[in-house]
Amino acid sequence: MSLWIINGSVWNEESGKLEPKHIRVSDGRIAEIVDAGVIDTGSAELVDAKGKLVSAGFIDMHVHLRDPGFEHKEDIVTGSRSAAKGGFTTIACMPNTRPVIDKPETVKYVLDKAAEAGLVKVLPYAAITKNELGRELTDFAALKEAGAIGFTDDGVGVQNAQMMKNAMALAKSLDMPVIAHCEDDSLVEGAWASEGEFSRKHGIKGIPNESEAIHVGRDVLLAEATGVHYHVCHVSTEQSVRLIRLAKSIGVSVTAEVCPHHLLLSDEDIPGLDDANWKMNPPLRTPRDVQAVIEGLEDGTIDMIVTDHAPHSAEEKARGVDLAPFGIVGFETAFPLLYTKFVETGKWTLGFLLQRMTQDPARVFRLETGRLEQGAPADLTVVDLTSERAVDPSTFLSKSNNTPFGGWELKGWPVTTIVDGKVVWSE
Repeated sequence: MSLWIINGSVWNEESGKLEPKHIRVSDGRIAEIVDAGVIDTGSAELVDAKGKLVSAGFIDMHVHLRDPGFEHKEDIVTGSRSAAKGGFTTIACMPNTRPVIDKPETVKYVLDKAAEAGLVKVLPYAAITKNELGRELTDFAALKEAGAIGFTDDGVGVQNAQMMKNAMALAKSLDMPVIAHCEDDSLVEGAWASEGEFSRKHGIKGIPNESEAIHVGRDVLLAEATGVHYHVCHVSTEQSVRLIRLAKSIGVSVTAEVCPHHLLLSDEDIPGLDDANWKMNPPLRTPRDVQAVIEGLEDGTIDMIVTDHAPHSAEEKARGVDLAPFGIVGFETAFPLLYTKFVETGKWTLGFLLQRMTQDPARVFRLETGRLEQGAPADLTVVDLTSERAVDPSTFLSKSNNTPFGGWELKGWPVTTIVDGKVVWSE
């Protein structure tokens, strides 16, 4: 199959500018990228970008598709469709489903359903421990053979240090990464907001920064001892950034990720105790922490941006902050939020944002995607950088619309998403 994406604008890292280009796709790969001008497209399918940005497809290495077991929140098909609308062409789903993705047949279920949907590329993580209970390691070798790309008990932290060290040693022997949700349970029980101005103002128990950083510190020591590739989920605290930066400086194989909401919002933005769309895990931290994770992303301490797309039903989120589950959706707002708040304001270049959402996740997880160059998989995203519109959760393709960003006026909206040369979503 042949496809031409004509009249696109491609970011040139050397010049720091957008340049007009045509891109030819053949057999699911980028066949050539040529200067804009008159070309013979023959009988190929055409996508006219009309001057809009054409980027390598966005990669999200931390998502929750809720399938199997929680399909009222999301499933692999609706999650994939929502991801495609957000410009994502590859997503990695977490194993805290029901059943937990801790057996080869559950890995196969995810891969088969994603293939049947034929939308974005879905990469499943498998659990570190059976049922994510922290008591017994899963069969890492069998899960790798089935197609798992790494091991994580995301949603809960592995509380036992010996269990985590054993997991890291086993993962290292299989050349696989360990991905960690860092949270010491003894410090978070009974709290949902960060320990900061908001919790003090409202007289509620707060979650201290140490709850995250203690596990980061423990785990970088274990990663140094075992040599495993250790990846830290959704970094949110100044202390965690400091520990990861130190670990990298002494050669520990550690990488990290951050979410848009931890780059853009602090606990001081939470409007009150009535809206559970501001309840997420990790919680929104202090303005000082926000600045620390921004600086960590900018200096390479944090390697990539992820969404931690965490859909919940409106009924669940309506239970109030004490009873509602943690999490917000993220696919359909991630790029517009970051483009508007960081690129449009001159804090980042467009190239920096694209790198953190394409090349860097591909580098860290050794993916073939994430490159806009001849021979690479034709996973591409077309983005309108100029039109401005408000976030309208009622238009989300996700089954859920739990977001604190409703009504925000943003630019940078994806309009077409292509996976392996096939248009999987178009506005």
